Amino acid sequence: MIDEFRAAFQELIDASVSTDPGRFPAAVQRVLQLAPEAPPSERELALEALGPFIGGGHTAPGITADLAVVAGAFVEMGADPGPAGAEAVGLLRSVGQGAAVFLHAWERTGGGRPPEPDDVTAAAEERVAQRLGESAPTATVCWWTVRRYGLAAKTMLSQSGVRSTVRADPGLRAELVAIANQLSGALSEFGEIRALLRMAEATSALVLDRATGRGFRVLFDGIGDNFQLHTLLADALLGSDGRGLPGRRPDPRWVAAFRDSPPDPQARVVQGWWNLVALDGSWVRNEGVPADIPAVDGEHVLVLDEQPFPRSWNAGRRHPMVRGWLEADEEVSAEEAAAWWRRAAPAATGARSGAGSAAEPAGAGISADAPRDFAGDADPGHAPGERGEPAPGGHEEPSGPQPQAVDGGAAVDEGPGSDLGGLVRPYVGSAPLAVRIPDAVVFGAEPAGGGDTYPGFVRELSGADGPGAQEPEGRQDGHDGADDDAPAPGAAAFHAAPPEEAEEGPPPWPGAPGETALQEPSAPEETASQGRAAPVTETAALPVVPDAAAEDDGGTRDRPERSPGTPGLPPLPPGVSTSSAWGPDWR
Repeated sequence: MIDEFRAAFQELIDASVSTDPGRFPAAVQRVLQLAPEAPPSERELALEALGPFIGGGHTAPGITADLAVVAGAFVEMGADPGPAGAEAVGLLRSVGQGAAVFLHAWERTGGGRPPEPDDVTAAAEERVAQRLGESAPTATVCWWTVRRYGLAAKTMLSQSGVRSTVRADPGLRAELVAIANQLSGALSEFGEIRALLRMAEATSALVLDRATGRGFRVLFDGIGDNFQLHTLLADALLGSDGRGLPGRRPDPRWVAAFRDSPPDPQARVVQGWWNLVALDGSWVRNEGVPADIPAVDGEHVLVLDEQPFPRSWNAGRRHPMVRGWLEADEEVSAEEAAAWWRRAAPAATGARSGAGSAAEPAGAGISADAPRDFAGDADPGHAPGERGEPAPGGHEEPSGPQPQAVDGGAAVDEGPGSDLGGLVRPYVGSAPLAVRIPDAVVFGAEPAGGGDTYPGFVRELSGADGPGAQEPEGRQDGHDGADDDAPAPGAAAFHAAPPEEAEEGPPPWPGAPGETALQEPSAPEETASQGRAAPVTETAALPVVPDAAAEDDGGTRDRPERSPGTPGLPPLPPGVSTSSAWGPDWR
């Protein structure tokens, strides 16, 4: 098997460099068919070898996009992304900018739903050429390949090391967020990418417990929403197995489901512990993400208050492919905790606290003196509408992934090795060879044929003669649960369905999500062993092109949504086609 896989991979590399339309499709299929049976070490070596081809511009644009998809498939099979992860994400920055230019030009030349990337035609290129002039071919090629780069980048961003790389480069992260905001209304994959980028924004917080007055700095990663944060905080802080805060310990099966395991149908409903609020007293919604927690003096500060009413939610990660973890790094001194409590807003009416004293002036922002116990009912007369608190519409907050559905509509369980990771589907159809793409097109330059200019935007594509690849379609899975993060102002909308009000008591279990961790849990990042993590500041969206959706009155585009972090495309069925050519059919 090792020799067979190595021979197939070498054929893929040779076909990529030669841009042979008769060899490349078959080589892709052969590698993906053999990869699940190859030893993990062989997939790691193959992924390492793909890095220079993905980022080096040695192949035609369509072939590079397909190699990025192959790299993503290896990662979904459990390989560490290594340098190929950063290369794939970096390519998305440049190709995504070109795709945003195409989308903007499309909106300004009549609007309406843009073509699916794999359905681009000469007519589409001619239409955007009215605005882009000579830049139209490059922008159209970017649109044609952007979904494949998006699928690969989404898979890479599910890995902690790649998110760390993005977090260390604020410029890259800002550009990727801007691209995701601009493209998410047309391509659902980019709403998922935006959610994973938001995950990279916060990896630490200061947590203050009002019942005891104690404070802790916690480190975390892979936290997709505050349901997950809430549950893992309870595991890290409560009882003798945690940091000694009073309260019931979470069921270990809940904790496992929010770390790296599938939800247990016998432990499906999590019962909440606290009301999460910011230092200023505003509520921190469980449907949000840790990056939503307001930062004070450079760190996110979260206050644990008593619940005004019981809450529950489904166990399970919002991003099934992402391993989550949280640990209490240190307990702050009593003096530091007291200093923070002096800056905190008072507790909501009826909440009990050991953090303050009735002798202190109300204006000092200290909650009134109360017994230092954890349990206790909220004041029945308390109205949760104060200070922007949401009214209790029910006792259950929807969360967690739902069963994935495939073509037949039935939920499936995707175990490791059961398919090719869901990233690749067959290439079908025939297309003529692509023409030569200019080595570099400067969109800030004046087009020879007139049209819009985009200062500062430079797109580099491979100058190799040869074909690209036909774009596979994405699987349209739904995601029931918390609302997706709102886009930056002026960005295309990408919203999940609003949560429905739940009935009293535990809800009926809709079924365990089909997920299985595909990678060994990684150790916490270096900051975990070095004490306090560096605070992460909010980054404003960096606009790439003017947001056409905000300027055009055209109709909205409906797109199905999927749970971020889930596999992108269905597995490869038997009887795949070997295309006689490998390039965009409009060229």
